[in-house]
Amino acid sequence: MPSPAIIAELRETLRAIEGDGHQRRETLPFGIPAFDAGLADGGLRLDALHEVAAGTAGLGDDAAATLFIAGIAARAWGPVLWVVRRRDLFAPGLYQAGLAPERVLYAEARDDAELLALMEEGLRHRGLGAVIGEVKRAGMASTRRLQLAAEGGRTIALLMRRHAREGVDPLGMPSAALTRWRVASAPSARLRMGGIGRARWNVGLTRQRGGEPFEMLMEACDDTGRLALPAALGDRSRASGRASPRTAAA
Repeated sequence: MPSPAIIAELRETLRAIEGDGHQRRETLPFGIPAFDAGLADGGLRLDALHEVAAGTAGLGDDAAATLFIAGIAARAWGPVLWVVRRRDLFAPGLYQAGLAPERVLYAEARDDAELLALMEEGLRHRGLGAVIGEVKRAGMASTRRLQLAAEGGRTIALLMRRHAREGVDPLGMPSAALTRWRVASAPSARLRMGGIGRARWNVGLTRQRGGEPFEMLMEACDDTGRLALPAALGDRSRASGRASPRTAAA
């Protein structure tokens, strides 16, 4: 009869080859059942690369994508390394999305190659909660290096794909990222007493390993980095007891 140690080793081996070929790792859920249900891992895997692009090259969509990333980083543990090509990040805006200034370490890169190298170094350090970078071009080999650097740790890698030129999809190039997101600003709801409500975004998961794409209308990150369902959709979800991402899509 096999010893308990051998059985335990076999179980670990089976878990390692299950699903995508890697051991199941800790995830960062969004905390919204209707949203997390659409994610293959029930959240964003911390030991992985995730990519985000703005819906268009416009400033509104660019800001929405940036704050979407900031909200994820805000809910991760520990310090955050943010590598940029240009000094256009607005710290008060990041703070409103839950990412406190004292948690962020900024690094400025000369080009995309240096930026990707700095991200990889940060991921291998293992002492950061998130590593963020913004690029116009990153090939499959570069994203695979980032994914490999993230594996085995608890540092989430977030790569923002900026629009390189008009009419070219920043998510069009192949990538080793586990998830790829597209975020665009949407009209805010008008309040009964006048004014407008919380900003809204169309959040689309265009690709994920082991799952299907989906799109949902969401309220922007609050000061804890959390998204929310618009009130009408939230009421509908509670009434039905559950809601799929497809039925809650804008």
